[in-house]
Amino acid sequence: MEPNDSNKNWNGKSRGGTLGYLSFVFLIKKFGVGAAYSLLAFVVIYYIPFAPKATSSIWMYSRKILENGRFKSLKFVYMNFFSLGQSIIDRVAVSSGKSNEYIFDFSEPDDVRKILNSPEGVVIIGAHFGNWEIGSPFFDKYSKEMMVVMMDYEYQNIKKILETQKKVDTFRVIPITDNSFSYLFEIRDALSKGKYIAIQGDRLSKSEKHLDMEFMGYKAAFPLGPFVLATRLNAPVVFYFAVRTGYKRYKFEFALARDYSCEAHKMKEVALMKDYVATLERVVQEYPEQWYNYYNFWNT
Repeated sequence: MEPNDSNKNWNGKSRGGTLGYLSFVFLIKKFGVGAAYSLLAFVVIYYIPFAPKATSSIWMYSRKILENGRFKSLKFVYMNFFSLGQSIIDRVAVSSGKSNEYIFDFSEPDDVRKILNSPEGVVIIGAHFGNWEIGSPFFDKYSKEMMVVMMDYEYQNIKKILETQKKVDTFRVIPITDNSFSYLFEIRDALSKGKYIAIQGDRLSKSEKHLDMEFMGYKAAFPLGPFVLATRLNAPVVFYFAVRTGYKRYKFEFALARDYSCEAHKMKEVALMKDYVATLERVVQEYPEQWYNYYNFWNT
C-alpha cells in the first residue's frame, strides 16, 4: 500500500539540529555530562511549545496508545523529550571518549553471539527507540565494521557533528538519496566482506510502500523496504535495541530472526516484519518513554 497522508509519514528529518548537538558537545567537554543534563531540564520546557507536531504526536501516544490520563500525559511528554535529550548527551559523551563513565549490559543469547562472531555478513534491524547509536562502538569486539543505512538528511547532520568533534567514526554510513540506487550495491558489497549492515525498520517516509501491522493495540504503518531488502540479501538478521536503564547505564538487547526459507517468496518479508514488530512491541512496552517517532505513527 502507498502512504496517502503526509501527516502520517516521517519527513526525512530527525529532531534536534546540528547547533543543538554542538551545544551539548561544548557543555560535556567543559563541565561534564551532569551539567548537560541540568541544562536539558530547562531546554525541554522551551522545546515543548515550539515543537507542536512532535508534542502532539507524543501526547496522542500517551493518551491513546498508553491510555494515560491528562496529568500523567503532561508529565509523560516532558519525560519523553528529556529522555531524548539524555540519549543525545550520552551518545555525544561516549563518542567523545567518555565510555568508561558508563555501564553497558548485554542481553545476548548464544544463537545471536554465534551469528555475530561468524565470518559472514549480518543485517541488523533496529528502531528509532532507545539509543541504538550508543552501542556502535562496542560492535568492534566482534572485529567487524558496521555500515549504517540512513536517509541522507540524517547523515549530513551526523557528518557535521563528527567533523567538529574530530573523532574517528564508530560506524560508516551508507546514505539513501531519492534519485539513486547505488546504496544497494554498497550494501551487497559490505555483506560480501562480512560486515554488519544496520537499518531501521520502523519509520515511514512519504514515498515508501508499507503494511499496516497490529502494534501496541492499534494498526500502524511499517515500511516494507527494510524487510524486503533483508530477505533478499540472504544474510542472517538480528533485531537490536539499546535502552537506557538508569543514570549512565544502558542495556543492549538482541534477538535472532528465524529462518524464513520455507516461506513463500512474497511472504518472507511479511513474516520478518511480523517478528520484528512483536519484538519491538515487547521492548517499547517495557520502556515506553524511549519511543522517538515524532509523527502520527498509528492509524488513529
